Amino acid sequence: MTATDPWHRALADLVSRSHRLPPDELAATVDAVLGPLGVTATVYLVDAEQHGLRPLPGTRRAAPEVLPIDTSLAGRAFTQVEVHAGQGPPPRLWVPIVNGTDRLGLLEVFPPADADLADEALRDGCRLVSGLVGHLVTSKRDYGDALHRVRRSRPMGVSAELLWNLLPPLTFATSEAVVSALLEPCYEVGGDAFDYAVHGGTLTLAILDGVGHGLPAVLTTSVALAALRAARRTGSDLPGLVRAVDAAIAGQWDDARFVTAVLAEFDTGSGTLRYVNAGHPPPVLLRRGRAVQGLTGGRRLPLGLPDGRVEVARTRLEPGDRLLLYTDGVTEARDAAGEMFGLSRLADLAERHIGSGRPAAETLRRLSHAVTEHQGGTHQDDATLLLVEWSAAAAANSEP
Repeated sequence: MTATDPWHRALADLVSRSHRLPPDELAATVDAVLGPLGVTATVYLVDAEQHGLRPLPGTRRAAPEVLPIDTSLAGRAFTQVEVHAGQGPPPRLWVPIVNGTDRLGLLEVFPPADADLADEALRDGCRLVSGLVGHLVTSKRDYGDALHRVRRSRPMGVSAELLWNLLPPLTFATSEAVVSALLEPCYEVGGDAFDYAVHGGTLTLAILDGVGHGLPAVLTTSVALAALRAARRTGSDLPGLVRAVDAAIAGQWDDARFVTAVLAEFDTGSGTLRYVNAGHPPPVLLRRGRAVQGLTGGRRLPLGLPDGRVEVARTRLEPGDRLLLYTDGVTEARDAAGEMFGLSRLADLAERHIGSGRPAAETLRRLSHAVTEHQGGTHQDDATLLLVEWSAAAAANSEP
């Protein structure tokens, strides 16, 4: 493509319009800038539970239906993060919408009738526009309710509304590592949360589970999460993060509230993992696609309970290793007969999905849905998963 290519002009037009673009006009604006190319488009966003792709209102066509992720061509484009062609009628391209590596939805593109769906120039143009749409969805989301509303299949509870506004994006990647997380149930959460941050070659990780259920548990976890971030942003080391959360919870409540957690720091250059486990299920290390061990070191009482110990455990990952963190709502999920989902089932499914070459976000989506299905479609407790992958290519250049 050249700088005068029609797709670049459409992209420049969308950038120009974006500066004063309200969230509820995003879909109509995308359609408008593509009009001179003889192209129409529909923006779909993935719903909170990651079962369907929901159309964003505002296109010139009749309102499309929600598309199932697991049984549609569109869903395959979303899960594989690849452009797929549908022969129609009418012919169309399904183009993933991502922000960085965070999967947000799809752009359904209807090119001119004589267009070749295999034309790489056409596909490159669609990718350019969908990439900008991904950034706009993320940047415009909190200026209004339209983009939040379209992702919901039912009303969200107060506790869930509070917590989701505190969490980072579900997936983030650098050339050295990928981190992805998922939290269920989406609309009525308890005290689960996750966090991560990247700085100077260090990936800081946290998975938390506040005691209790509903809004009280979320409030406890929210204080822990805020204390963790405040300490981290002043340069505290791992023991300092633990003590900061301890002090915040103990200073706010005197009813023995607590949060179980794994707090960790991963050096993406050397592969060194340092971690503290505060009364939480041990993370699982997966090597060459197999679950090889649980990380059982660094134990202490849950955060917020009096415990002067902060023993930092240390282990060394190998190139290509994955680390799976989870809350007890995953392994202790029960079916109608009372059988727990269990750690062995979780590890087996993780091995299977990783062995199939699925990306981290899709592995977690399938694991989370398996937990939901095990419980007959309902959740007795929050079930949170966090998966970290260390890039084998980046690790190959690390020092021994």
